[in-house]
Amino acid sequence: MAEVVILGAGVSGHTAALHLRRMLGREHNVTVVTPNANWNWIPSNIWVGVGEMAKKDVVFPLAPIYARKRIGFRQAKATAIHPRGDHEDPRGGVDIEFTSPDRVGATELLRYDYLINATGPKLRFEATEGMGPDGFTESVCTADHAVEANHKLREVIATLKAGTPQTLVVGMGHGTCTCEGAAFEYVFNVDHELREAGVRDLARVVYLTNEAALGDFGVDGMVFDQQGFQTTSELWTGSLFRERGVEAILGAHVSKVEAGLIHYETLDGTTHTLGFDFAMLIPPFGGVPLKAYDADGTDITAEIFAPSGFMKVDADYTAKPYEQWRAADWPTTYAAPGYDNLWAVGIAFAPPHQISRPRKSANGTMIAPSPPRTGMPSGVMGKTVAMTIADRIKHGPRAEAHTASMARMGAACVASAGAGLTRGSAAAMTMLPVVPDYQRFPTGRDERETRGELGLHGHWVKLMLHYLFIYKAKARLGWQLIPE
Repeated sequence: MAEVVILGAGVSGHTAALHLRRMLGREHNVTVVTPNANWNWIPSNIWVGVGEMAKKDVVFPLAPIYARKRIGFRQAKATAIHPRGDHEDPRGGVDIEFTSPDRVGATELLRYDYLINATGPKLRFEATEGMGPDGFTESVCTADHAVEANHKLREVIATLKAGTPQTLVVGMGHGTCTCEGAAFEYVFNVDHELREAGVRDLARVVYLTNEAALGDFGVDGMVFDQQGFQTTSELWTGSLFRERGVEAILGAHVSKVEAGLIHYETLDGTTHTLGFDFAMLIPPFGGVPLKAYDADGTDITAEIFAPSGFMKVDADYTAKPYEQWRAADWPTTYAAPGYDNLWAVGIAFAPPHQISRPRKSANGTMIAPSPPRTGMPSGVMGKTVAMTIADRIKHGPRAEAHTASMARMGAACVASAGAGLTRGSAAAMTMLPVVPDYQRFPTGRDERETRGELGLHGHWVKLMLHYLFIYKAKARLGWQLIPE
């Protein structure tokens, strides 16, 4: 009998758990540890944040799903891992602290034969003074955050309807943020809501981002082939900003937020302030705090985790100039170095370097997007590691690992630009690979598979994907046939 423990029940962890349960016999145990009682389809939080969906439309309880699929469930947070076991048991172990109301604060040591770290990110609102729901800005990173953002947005719309101009700022709350796509979606959904309310002419809408150019999205932008001609995501997205009248402030690092005032620095080293009546700023991500200990109790956290808190995997972390980075630096199996039973997937793994060109301001402040590792790639990673574990349980520990490098993997992204079955729109983009490979492709990506379109049909696709992936996450009949 094998014990498989998965830390986290986001896209990566939940996907891995469902596939492992499908592939393994009942004599093997699959256990998920997550501090949250509910699963959240995060891409649709932006619609909750503008009132187009309710919280109940994007979350559902995990316990019934896991009970039906015979997956163990601990509503708890992991605090430490023991990858080589301890003096009592050579198997790996993970310390957990319960967060469920009936056991809050209680602890347990879970033993495992195989462990997947899929904890996702820590939302580092504290990285910028005054940022976040406990400060002066809103968030759509969780469903509850999105509900509150919509409440504040409705207040602003009411003020606009009373004839008072308002400034709305959407973007990134720190120079090293990722998830630019979520901010892009939210700013254009806010714009759409203002237009639907008939108050857009009184609103100043500003997109504040750490991207050096529009359309960067943390992946160094894209080159599209459209009817035999090349265009870029910068030109493509720039036209949308001009059409909607959304101002863009590029290459910005937010250093502090006060009531109604954002302080930021730009790449040229100058500092600025921007007044606001409503602001939604994405925080930077860090690894979920986890310690690691050797069998004798020695702290080996620095061996297992990067300084960012993300877990080291089979990537090349050698420090080198941007021009020397290669697609081959990126991990393929997501196994922790030196361990054949420990993996990190999704946002939990430490990227070897940025995808977008790293930039510092004239003052030395890092202002560059961190690599995105969410959505479709996260699901693929989760399934890939699940396949590796299933093979090793069935055929022995020497079974070859399955691979899913982001430098070989394609991704599709549908970014909403406004909801509505007849008046909505979305930017539908595909790219192959996610991490550009300039050794294989002149533009870094296969132009035949990298393209973008904007229109109403994109909104329909995003809405369809919303229901499709919630159906999949609920493990309904035929769920495994829906691609990651």
